[in-house]
Amino acid sequence: MRMTDMQENVLYVRMLGGFSVQWNGKLIAGGSKANGSQFAYLLQILIHNRDRGVSRDKLEELLFEDRDMSNIHHALQSVIYNAKKKLEQAGLPPVNYIEQKKGVFFWTGEIPLVEDAADFEGLFRKAETAEDENERVALYLDACHCYTGEFLPMQAAVIWAAHEARRYREMFCDCVEKAAQLLRLHQDFFQMEELGAYAAKVDPLADWEPVTMEALASMGRYEEARKLYEDTVDYYFNEQGLRPSKKLMAQFERLGDEMMHRYAVLDQIQEALSGRNDDSPGGYYCSYPVFQGIYRMIERMLERGGQSVYLMLCTVVDGKGNPMRDGPMLEELSKRMGDAIRRTVRRGDALTQYGKGQYLVLLVNTTRENCVVIQKRINDRFIIGRQRSAIRYYVNSVFWEPDIDRSGRGERRP
Repeated sequence: MRMTDMQENVLYVRMLGGFSVQWNGKLIAGGSKANGSQFAYLLQILIHNRDRGVSRDKLEELLFEDRDMSNIHHALQSVIYNAKKKLEQAGLPPVNYIEQKKGVFFWTGEIPLVEDAADFEGLFRKAETAEDENERVALYLDACHCYTGEFLPMQAAVIWAAHEARRYREMFCDCVEKAAQLLRLHQDFFQMEELGAYAAKVDPLADWEPVTMEALASMGRYEEARKLYEDTVDYYFNEQGLRPSKKLMAQFERLGDEMMHRYAVLDQIQEALSGRNDDSPGGYYCSYPVFQGIYRMIERMLERGGQSVYLMLCTVVDGKGNPMRDGPMLEELSKRMGDAIRRTVRRGDALTQYGKGQYLVLLVNTTRENCVVIQKRINDRFIIGRQRSAIRYYVNSVFWEPDIDRSGRGERRP
């Protein structure tokens, strides 16, 4: 449903990504108005279930839950009466908006109505049965753009709304995947790029970025695909405290396999690879995938011996020694911890943020005793005054062989 396409004397109801009811450009319910009012909730229930209706008992249960009322039937009639008055005052035609037939309440069929959730499902069902492939992909794309977010997000704790939200989201995921598959077959990577970007916007943290990355790589826009990957990983880490999914990392590895550069001489290639112009002090901060690549390379190098490398995990903890999980204080402390680590370790050491309040550090060519010294220096930069929060450290040797102590437990040894 596009707001710019609204016609006069049609009731437009938005249920996806929020709630609103509009009549001839006038907001009747939802939007900036109270979504939690009984008037709004009554409209949500009756309009969404307008085909089969809602029984009196079910409607009373949904509206009043377990409230102790002396006359719940009278309370329901009062809510319906007040709703009808509001609708008429809003300028809707004077019809019987809420009809009752044999103990079942229905939204009137006398007023033309457009509901985005119903439109979305209708387009998806039509795409599923379309025989022409071009028509099918067009319908899938229309359906995808009709989905503008979670169904009635303000009612996420209500069972019926949560059930519908899950059903519509599963339908949307199916729709995106099928549209992407058809676009891939048609090699329409421009629309595939737009689809992935839109899906990631309305359904965040759901791994739609690989769709966009694949489209960019297929069009030869490798650097844009790589940048999208790095931005996505940073967002997952910094904003949500999540590691990138296997799906996202697999797409990144495929990107590396596909990426080709123009012919160049070795000096040009080496100049592009070099970081000699980076004169920033302290350790090398990199994204998690780059850190993982460095770690794996060092593992192989250490198979030949000659160096001692340690992996250190730094975690912000509260005054009781418990890891901090969320909140603005954690964000500030996590940033300060990362800065303290980077300024403490050497330029040849690497670090990355692993999640909210956690950093990984690769300490190259050092000893376990020096790891303790490094931790003390980090603390000196991190702890201010009498703050109760601290950093908890865990250290393992990167290259190790299992050694059995007297208790029978495997220990890492440098």
